[in-house]
Amino acid sequence: MSDFVTGRTTGFGPLRADAEWRAVVAAFAFNGLLFGAWAARVPTFKAHFELSAGTLGLLLLALAAGAIVSFPFAGSLSERWGADRLTVRSALAYGPALIGIALAPDVFLLGAALFLFGALHGAMDVAMNGWGARVETRLRRSTMSVFHAMFSLGAGLGAASGFMAVNFGFGPLAHFTAIAAFGGGAALLFMVPVQTKAPPAGPEGGSKSLLSLPSGALCLVGLIAFSVAIGEGAMADWSAVFLHAVIDALEAQAALGYAAFSAAMVLTRFSGGVLVERLGSVVTTRLSGATAFAGLMIIVVTQSFWIALSGFALVGVGYAVVMPLVFSRAAADPVIRPGPAIASVATLSYGGMLLGPPVVGFIAQISSLRVSFMALALLALLAVLLASQLRVKARP
Repeated sequence: MSDFVTGRTTGFGPLRADAEWRAVVAAFAFNGLLFGAWAARVPTFKAHFELSAGTLGLLLLALAAGAIVSFPFAGSLSERWGADRLTVRSALAYGPALIGIALAPDVFLLGAALFLFGALHGAMDVAMNGWGARVETRLRRSTMSVFHAMFSLGAGLGAASGFMAVNFGFGPLAHFTAIAAFGGGAALLFMVPVQTKAPPAGPEGGSKSLLSLPSGALCLVGLIAFSVAIGEGAMADWSAVFLHAVIDALEAQAALGYAAFSAAMVLTRFSGGVLVERLGSVVTTRLSGATAFAGLMIIVVTQSFWIALSGFALVGVGYAVVMPLVFSRAAADPVIRPGPAIASVATLSYGGMLLGPPVVGFIAQISSLRVSFMALALLALLAVLLASQLRVKARP
């Protein structure tokens, strides 16, 4: 986060005592929980509707499009209602939207349900990041990385719930209803009591265009988000392929690449606040970008499975805290209001996540996977070069 928190007392004990901090933690965990539950059941829907790879890709694109379209509206509503109130309202609709996916009778309505689910996921993403940034400012503690770690943890638990549901023979409707009811009920118990009762004073205007992009100095902040998000998207879809096709790892071993990346990212996010408070946002970002670059270069040059696995873990460490710092910086932009600023950065972030896998595939098609991953390494250096843009400046 900002450099003004450096030197504050660290530790989760005082944070856990803050009701609003716990509410934001619950929001991030719930957002990840439902997303992970959906992701775990993708094979079920593919088999049930007999989807081709191309059709499934279009359905997943509908989900992402829903999120991207929702960002500018969420940014505007976050300013009008308050980030906390928008988070709660989005959460109330997020669970039913997940259940709606299971109720879709055909592919067309499934696409519509996924678009709605993506829109609510995206709206809640913008709102809860704004709420988290507000809590950071009030507490004068760097805690955004912990919030993002809770999203990852929630997504993991959601995926695990899918594994359990399949093993016990529960269909998507029963599974999604249970996870939405119990997860939503638990999260709202933390969120509802601390939300403000009235909308914040301030401008009600905001962008309502279908594409929200950063402007001014925030463009460079968005470029950092874009470069890291491309790498994250690529790790999800290409880590196993790289290990199997390039390193000659067994199929079971290849799955460990993304596992190492994800585990390292979650663990680093839980401890990232301490690093930011001691070193500041700029130095932390430079170290993060350099670590991701080193990890990717290790992956590119080695032929050893275990060394490559350590490279994937380093990439997870390097990417972990950059995005939380980006959202903290966007929320504190001295020119653009927090809601629209977060929405614009989120648009580039999701754009990078979507572009990552096809960009890697395109480069691999004309050269090789090693060259593709080298390109990701060069993109990681953007975080090093542009790190000074994440220094938070006071609003005028």
